[in-house]
Amino acid sequence: MDSPDRPTILVVEDDPPLRRLARLCLESMGLQVDEVSSGKNAIAHLEGKIPALVCLDLMLPEISGFDVCDHMRRTPRLSKIPVLVMSTRTNPVDRAFAEEAGAAAYLTKPFNIDEFKGTVRTLLTSSGALQ
Repeated sequence: MDSPDRPTILVVEDDPPLRRLARLCLESMGLQVDEVSSGKNAIAHLEGKIPALVCLDLMLPEISGFDVCDHMRRTPRLSKIPVLVMSTRTNPVDRAFAEEAGAAAYLTKPFNIDEFKGTVRTLLTSSGALQ
């Protein structure tokens, strides 16, 4: 059951060990976590539930993370949700495309756990989801 005082984070990652690591980090921060493994499932999930933050891989099956992020920005009820991109792509062009699609932050995998938690905390605080 979701608790209204604990923000829910949607983790969109097709690699099970990385998805589990993100979930464990977020749960250790006292956050609730929903997980999906594809861009298509992310969009379907967002139709029914609005998370406080989306942690999004770029290279996903069916629909890319770029397209998920773009979809969120074009959908009024999803447009203000911060997106933290987590990607193995290190090319500055990929980061620029992610930012253009609406990403609020970009971490390169493998990421430092403290940096991940700090970025999540900053995004949730700046969006008002975390006091």
